[in-house]
This record gives sequence, C-alpha cells and structure tokens, in this order.
Amino acid sequence: MRILLRPRPGPFLRRGAVTLAAATAVAVGVTVGPPVAIAEPTGGAAGQSWTATTDGPNQFPAITVAEDVPIRMSDGVVLRASVYRPADASGRAIDDKLPTVFNITPYTRLVPALADAAAAHPVLGEALDRLGAADLSGTPFDGLTELTGGLGGGLLRTFGVNRNLVQNGYVQVVVDVRGTGYSEGVWDVLGEREQQDTVEVFDWARAQPWSNGDFGMAGVSYSAINSLHAADKRPAGLKAIFPVEPSEDLAREIVATGGAFGAGFMPAWLIAVNGLKFVPIDSLLRGDFDPQWLADRLADPAVMFPQMFDAVLNEEGEAANDGAFYDVRNADVERIQVPTFVTGGWHDIFGRGESRIFDRLQMPAGQKQLLMGNGYHLNPGLGHGTEGAPPRLDVLERAWFDKWVKGIDNGIDGYGPATLYQQGGGWITASQFPRAGADYRRLYLNGTPSGSAPHAVVDGSLTVDAPTTPSTHSVAPGLRAACSRDTAQGTAGFGAILGSTCTQDARFAEAESLTFTTAPVTEATEISGPVAVHLLTTTDAPDGFWSVTVNDVAPDGRSTVITNGALLSSRSTLDESASEKDASGAYTVPVADLGADTTRAVTPGAPLILDIGLNGTEAKLAAGHRLRVDVAAASFPRYLPMLPDLQATGLKAQRLLIDPANPSFVNVPVVGKPGW
Repeated sequence: MRILLRPRPGPFLRRGAVTLAAATAVAVGVTVGPPVAIAEPTGGAAGQSWTATTDGPNQFPAITVAEDVPIRMSDGVVLRASVYRPADASGRAIDDKLPTVFNITPYTRLVPALADAAAAHPVLGEALDRLGAADLSGTPFDGLTELTGGLGGGLLRTFGVNRNLVQNGYVQVVVDVRGTGYSEGVWDVLGEREQQDTVEVFDWARAQPWSNGDFGMAGVSYSAINSLHAADKRPAGLKAIFPVEPSEDLAREIVATGGAFGAGFMPAWLIAVNGLKFVPIDSLLRGDFDPQWLADRLADPAVMFPQMFDAVLNEEGEAANDGAFYDVRNADVERIQVPTFVTGGWHDIFGRGESRIFDRLQMPAGQKQLLMGNGYHLNPGLGHGTEGAPPRLDVLERAWFDKWVKGIDNGIDGYGPATLYQQGGGWITASQFPRAGADYRRLYLNGTPSGSAPHAVVDGSLTVDAPTTPSTHSVAPGLRAACSRDTAQGTAGFGAILGSTCTQDARFAEAESLTFTTAPVTEATEISGPVAVHLLTTTDAPDGFWSVTVNDVAPDGRSTVITNGALLSSRSTLDESASEKDASGAYTVPVADLGADTTRAVTPGAPLILDIGLNGTEAKLAAGHRLRVDVAAASFPRYLPMLPDLQATGLKAQRLLIDPANPSFVNVPVVGKPGW
C-alpha cells in the first residue's frame, strides 16, 4: 500500500531569525573552507543557517509511503518496514537513487507514524508546537512544562519519521524489530539475533532501486542503542549515526543501579512493549492477517518477564547480575568508526552513560559530538530552538546527515564538540566532558550543624577540613522520595507531573535524609564530571541500601538535585579495571562490580566503607549558594533492592559514622577556584 502525504508548512520561524545568504549557502551545499570552531551553543550563524535549511522550502513537494514492506532475514523470519520516499506533486516517487536513514524500533511503526501524522497535521501540529512552548511556571501544573518542553525541540521528528529529511533527498525506512509491531519472530531484546537483523536490513536496502548505498541511523532510546550496535558492526555504507538518549551500560543504568532494581521504569516498559507487539491485530480487518505473526506472539507473549521476575524475586538468572547477558546488549563503543552525535540529559535514565559513550568514541572532536540537556528520558530537546539554546534536534539531525552522509560542508563538524546545559547556569560549549581543567576537591561530612536544613533528619556540614569530633547518625527507609527528582528520573520523566515542588526542591524528601551542607560559596563555583562519595557506614542487618544525591541549595533554601547514585552495602566490591582515582588515591569514578560472584558479606554492626559513584554532571553554584550531600536509606520507586536484598536489609535504620581517623567525604570535580 502506498500513501501520499502532503505535509503542512514547516514550523514557525519564531525559533530564530536567519540570514538569507547563510541559508542559501547551506541549502546548496557550498563549501566555505575548513571547519571553524563554533563556540556558541546556538551554533551562531551556522546554527541559524541549519534552521533555515530545515524550515525553508523543500526539494520535493510530497512523500509516498510503502507500508508493510517485507524484509526476509537469513533465518526465514519476515520483518516489516515502512519506506518513506520523496515524491513529486502527483504523488509519484522520484526515481533517483538516494541515501537512506533507518529507524529500527520495538514500539511498532504505528507509534512513529502517529507521531508523524500529529506533527504534520495543520491544526494538531500547531497545537503541539504551542504546547511545547507553553510555560506554566508558577502554577500547580508547572510539571507539565518539563514534560512537554521537548515537543518544540524536535522530539517528534527524531523519534520516528523526519519528513524534512525525506522531502530533501533521503529515503527513511522504519522497521519493526523482530517480535514487535508487524514483524514476525520472537522479540530478542537488543540481543545478537536482533543486531544481526540490522546488518541484514542494510543488505536488503543496498539492493533496492531507490538506494545509493549510503546510510545513516537515527532514533530515540531503544532505536539509539540499535544504532550503536549497528555502528560497532561496521556495515558497508553506514556513514553516520544520530543516537538520541542511548545507553552505555544497561545493568548499571536501569536494571540494577548499585545492585537495586529500576522499579520505576523496567516493569512499565516491558508491559508497554509486550502490549504494543499485539497492536497489529488490525490486519485481521484488512484480510491480510499473518498466522505466523500470531504464532510467534503466542510462543512468548511476555518476553523478558521470566528473567526479570527471577532476578527481582530470587536474585537469580541471567538478568540478576552483570555478565554475558548484558555484555551482548551493550555496544562495543570503541569499535565505532562513523561520525556519531550523542544526545542525552543529566536526569535521563541513561544519564550516566551518554557522556561516557562520547568519551569512549575513538575519533576526533567534530566527528564525535555530545549534547547534554537538563531533561528526562521523555523530553529530549527540552528548551531547544529558544534563545541561547541549541537548535532543535531535527535541525541538528538534518545538518549531521547532510554533512556526513551527503558530504555538504555546512559547519556542523565545528559545533561543540560538547554542548552542555550547565545546571544553575545555562548552555555552554566545551572541548570535552569533563571539561578541561576539572580538578577533584574533597569536602568532608561533618556532624556540626550547618543551620541550613532544620527539616532534615540530620543537618550536618560539608567542610574543607576533616572533622575532629566523632559522631553517629541514623537514617531509616521511608517513602518521601516518591516526591523527588529521583522519581522523575526513574519513571523516565512521568514523575515530573508532580511538579517543581518535587523535582526542583528536595526538601520534602530530605525529611528522611541525612544532609551535609557547605557554607554559602563566596564566588561562582563550577562542577564538571562524575562525583564520588566515600562513606563509613554500619548496619544492624545483613545488608543496607544507600541513596545519595548532590544538590545546589539556593539562599531561599530550595535544594535542587544535580546528580545522584545508589549502592547496596553487599555490592560495595569495586571493579578496579573500570574505576578511576585521583592523585591522592581517592576514587573519582567508583564502579561497583555487579558480577554474580562479587557480592560482599555484610557483618551487622561492623564498619563498612562504601565508595558510591554518582552520575557525571555539569553545574554552577552561584555566589551565595551552597553544595549539599543527601544520604538516605531508600529512594522508591527509583530504586528497589531485589527481594532477597530487601529482606536482608530488614528495612531497618542504618548508620553513617563520622570518624576523624577515617572520614567520609565527597570528591567533587571543580573547574577553576572553588568558592568554599
């Protein structure tokens, strides 16, 4: 079946003025000399020209779509694809051989098709633009602003179908991964067979009459991970990838962070994908029902649930611990050789790994780029296209593929290479992340009251000097973290609907936390990189669970989380080959060893040192602000210890020991002079 799509006019030019000369130069692919570094997050004049090119006249007036195109794999399984091709005004696909951009998704092609239809509809599309631009700050519905902010930043186009690419000389192919959507087979969640399928889809496309053999890959989340997998296979013709919110390490990021299950995300996600794979039952009504499709669905109707149940309830099975199961599903980033533009967010569920992917890529700056925003998993593109912010994601995607797939010299290789939202500040550019010159500084946890957190279980201090007086501080598990930025992050952003009183202010959750806070900083203090916390602890039970955040505390008392981490006491053995230390020997990146044979026995009442790694972050404490460390014994639903571990904790109070002979501290990467 072929469908003729006549798109609505491009997005409003309210997103930024452009110069006609710059727009024309980029549109026709004029070479303007060697790459020039662009020091502005907006991209400056080049960024304006990228936007002008995307929002300007299209090369082709329409799009045709071939639905349910069969692609037979080497094992006989038939995948189904939608092939979007540029068309003339009569709806006839053009005959030229063109580059192809792939989006390989488990969310059924129906979802990106609906997103595309909504974005293209003249009324609904404009309504979505307005919703994305709406600012409900100061109202009870301000959480909605966080959730919808990505709509105006190019989210819909990068999630599914970017019709702007198609109308300007690309073919876009959206494929249901095996066992999902309309494709046959049993879902092999990011597994070897699924990865092989992507390579075979490329082989199929290479033989099509509309293909010139040059490929790009795009997509959000799962599709972004697929693009990393494809790139590490080095298939012929793959020229560039544009992964939005990919994962580097599935075990540590969402399944077993610090040894605890990601209860806020994994169950809902598995239910959603396993449910969506039954949606194409509508083919019965069309009379083209595929009985093999149904047989494959019934062969395993709840993929991954047995492994997750075994892990959560028994702490057994292949998904319970880091190892071969996850090794297969994590891309071999060092093998990637094609230009890669990684987009992520500090509070994304994959926020730990996105900057690490950028760092691991073995290619020069410009060919690899990183853009880290301040959003969650559901709202990439938050704030994009506004004054002082990067161009929209769809604009960057178009510029990236025009440069690396079509060979148009548009300056995108001079952008960044690290474009970062500085929490407490605004958008900045840097040559790397962590930023050059970041130097780790210790701040010691001290039982002396800071006077800034009377609402907390303990109002302690963070000091440059080690404590001289010993003290012991107890903290018990609770449920207040249900209203927190941890919850928003762990639910992929859905928790942001609770509003800024939860996501932007930790004081409600701090009523069940030990807090340690600096005096107000005397000058602006910039933090760039992963944070490490070194704690001396003890428990009355055979295990304990520790949730830690680092916060920016404003003069009015508002406490905003800038990064977080967690660890089970029994998972305190570190993977020394992956961990990093500073010159003093203190950990800067402690990486818990989550292997099946590395669990540590915890002796009740015995002191135990925990080195807890917190996600990389970029932040700026304004003069008069304070830095705070929150230590809690729970953060549900962001983290839920697996049932045997939960039973071992006994949900009992835990204790943090302040010992002058063995002090607890936070190791903070500071750029320039610290204000404390």
